[in-house]
Amino acid sequence: MAEASPALRKPVFTKVSELRPGTNGLSLNVKVISTKMVMQRGGGGGRPSGPQARQMRIAECLVGDETGIIIFTARNDQVDLMKEGKIVTLRNAKIDMYKGSMRLAVDRWGRVEVAEEAADITVKEDNNLSLIEYELVSVEA
Repeated sequence: MAEASPALRKPVFTKVSELRPGTNGLSLNVKVISTKMVMQRGGGGGRPSGPQARQMRIAECLVGDETGIIIFTARNDQVDLMKEGKIVTLRNAKIDMYKGSMRLAVDRWGRVEVAEEAADITVKEDNNLSLIEYELVSVEA
């Protein structure tokens, strides 16, 4: 007996200003403002085999929408998609904390896609969520 597959849900898109520490499963449409390579290694050298042999690239990309901007950490193949001025869709994104501030990231369970429709986003650059420093507060039971 065949079971009916569950209906796919339409993604609910989040605005940059709504991002909070510790959240995940986010979908966003953002414009790439700038990209800066912060690490590039691998692709040859001492050990040609094994898991360490593959190339690793990390770039910090400033992305935003009409509500604010945040730093997106792009890894490996994601770096190639993060071209200045492009509109990208981030699916199943999450908020990582780095030195007390938020960073947007997409791990292997998510997707980074360049948006097909050329809907331009006017970015609000004076609301940078990565500049807000958070402090971890433990609650005594």
